[in-house]
Amino acid sequence: MQTSITESSFGHMPDGRAVTEYTLTNANGMIVKILNLGGVITEIHVPDRDGKLADVNCSFDDVASYLGDSQYFGALIGRYGNRIANASFTLDGQQYQLDANNGANHLHGGLEGFHRRLWTAETFVTPKSAGLILSYLSADGEQGYPGNLETTVIYELRADHELRIAFHAITDQATPVNLTNHAYFNLAAGGDILGHELTIHADHYTPIDDVQIPLGDLPPVAGTPFDFRSAQAIGARIDADDEQIRNGFGYDHNFVLAKKAEGALELAARVREPVSGRVLEVWTQEPGIQFYSGNFLGDSVKGKGRIYGHRSAFCLEPQHFPDSPNQPAFPSTILRPGEEYTTVMAYKFTTE
Repeated sequence: MQTSITESSFGHMPDGRAVTEYTLTNANGMIVKILNLGGVITEIHVPDRDGKLADVNCSFDDVASYLGDSQYFGALIGRYGNRIANASFTLDGQQYQLDANNGANHLHGGLEGFHRRLWTAETFVTPKSAGLILSYLSADGEQGYPGNLETTVIYELRADHELRIAFHAITDQATPVNLTNHAYFNLAAGGDILGHELTIHADHYTPIDDVQIPLGDLPPVAGTPFDFRSAQAIGARIDADDEQIRNGFGYDHNFVLAKKAEGALELAARVREPVSGRVLEVWTQEPGIQFYSGNFLGDSVKGKGRIYGHRSAFCLEPQHFPDSPNQPAFPSTILRPGEEYTTVMAYKFTTE
């Protein structure tokens, strides 16, 4: 089998612009499909321990679903992944008001964030990979953010079943930037994810209030339901009598990664599905990773001929910390003119 990339029509935007689906295939048969709409990953086909391929990614069938309440399925997230309190922040003495799309707060770049934008696409193939280069200019004032932000995201499917995602951005005015991908996974390709075994390389996490804004402290995970330093079934403590579990309706928290070297591409999390033997590793250069256990999925979320029920998928989103523009003690997410925003993440699939 040859490494390849092909394209096909996925429909049209309301204004008539074409939405294209790109199919990336590696030499060992792994298949990934991506849209130029929101950089959405629509399919990820990987083998189980017996070599049987299945799609372990959650998605929808049509453009309208991605422009509706899509739960950010598979999408690129920007300008700011996660929440910003009260949809506002102050930068260099000026206050900025963002789109409030999560109660009073701002979530994942706003209602019309990067996940609903049509990106310019360019394909490439090398002897060992197939890739898609997506570009988008986020104009000054879009969703309330200052500055023109030129963003490029490169998806690259490698021969070793690694999907690497590289982000790059520059700006002409200081602005917060925190980009990620919001893929939803179920390594069993059906059912719930409570039996999936999760490891997160984090000694601390960021507790949240009842509207899921960080409180500002970084307590240890030891002795809490958030201790995934050794593999634990996702469902083992997901309904624990714990205030943080209640605030997140399960897991919906940022974990502070135990980095060996700041900015290094390191293993952040590992998920094993014991029945199929599929394993997902998430690698990142970021200081944090959001673990979300699909708490807001339900019977109304339908795609690809199935219902995505409660806790039927999980997300592991590499990121800087939520609400960092309002939390001076958190690592800064401010990008300034003359600087370059770069970060790399990867989904690696194996079996055991």
